[in-house]
Amino acid sequence: MDYGTELIRCEIGDDHVATVTMAAGPVNAQSQPFHDQMMLVFDRLSDAPEARAILLCSAFKHFSAGAEIKDRAKSKRGPGDHWQHSRRARECFHSIMECRIPVVAAVGGAALGAGLALVASADIIVCADDASIGLPEINVGLAGGGRHCMRLFGHSRTRRMMFTGMRVSGEECYRLGVAEACVPRDELIPAAHAIAAEIASKSPVAVEIAKHSANTFEEMSLRDGYRFEQTMTWELGKTEDSKEAMLAFAEKREPRFKGR
Repeated sequence: MDYGTELIRCEIGDDHVATVTMAAGPVNAQSQPFHDQMMLVFDRLSDAPEARAILLCSAFKHFSAGAEIKDRAKSKRGPGDHWQHSRRARECFHSIMECRIPVVAAVGGAALGAGLALVASADIIVCADDASIGLPEINVGLAGGGRHCMRLFGHSRTRRMMFTGMRVSGEECYRLGVAEACVPRDELIPAAHAIAAEIASKSPVAVEIAKHSANTFEEMSLRDGYRFEQTMTWELGKTEDSKEAMLAFAEKREPRFKGR
């Protein structure tokens, strides 16, 4: 089955990695169709048994330059349009966060504003050496993105980015621990794919529970979060994959996971 759309392409390899490629040229500016199609693709992948990890990347030089400012500047909005747009944008980003399987973002070029929100919605980030992440809203008469930025950067850096439009390089993202790696541009997709493939090689049941746990305990206290994890560990222990992992470890062989 083809899970992709016109603007958001999708291919699933034999290694169970779904490569989701943003193809809204030339800079993946985010429009209503972009948001609608992104949600559709990630919701489809949540129900795709052959997909066990996702690589999110761009077909172009830039990851995503953010909202479609040119159209917004010319458009006249009617009653309810603002609320509809805001809801679509929120749900677009949450469709990535809430996707059943982990998402590795391969960030090259600019990831600005709503593009930063896409990056922050992924589980793991790999940057190219030409990557640039920022919140330019202060310079174009807009606001927003700060809460997503807080998922990546600390207090001072987040506010500096919000107040000045400062951009952070891929190399700096790696230095700060925001990205798992900063690699030459021609190595970006292979590096991100290698991480996604490693995730896809694990038990899909265990990975799904791990992502669900991480999303849930992120906003919890240490005590409540760990208690939730303990419950999830107990649930995982009842699965065939859990028993197979333990048996394979004891027998010193590679596990054969069935996803149940």
